[in-house]
Amino acid sequence: MHHLIYAADDESATAALGAALAEVLPGGSTVALNGTLGAGKTRLVQAIAEALGVERGTVVSPTFVLIQEYAGRRMIYHLDAYRLKDLDEFLALGPEEYFESDGLVLVEWADRVAAGLPEAFLEIEIAATAETERRFCISAHGEKYAAVVERLAARLPQRA
Repeated sequence: MHHLIYAADDESATAALGAALAEVLPGGSTVALNGTLGAGKTRLVQAIAEALGVERGTVVSPTFVLIQEYAGRRMIYHLDAYRLKDLDEFLALGPEEYFESDGLVLVEWADRVAAGLPEAFLEIEIAATAETERRFCISAHGEKYAAVVERLAARLPQRA
């Protein structure tokens, strides 16, 4: 299995996805988060961070600082490519240092810097389907993440 669709009816379902991701993502994982403004990229990062023991209130969108670091049971590196002019600007942040760490690297607006991502990563496309409903399309890029998608599917309560 290389991809999975998860429908979240409300915030608690998004939180459940974040908790499941926190459980199944191995150290050194990169997650590309894509979706329109307000789709819920930062909310999903909060859910993952919360599941790893980071207080939700401390997790904010890194749009202006570009990178936020959170120390939970694992390090979380939260990057945001929204304000970057181009790939060079992204590469100037030294993302490979994060990609090579054993933490979790979560990149919002990753489609803007796709060429700068590692070869293997987990992609999550988020769409708002109603005010509180979200549709998550989770795709594996690389074998390591195909296994992650399978473990995730086994942990999620429902599939769309």
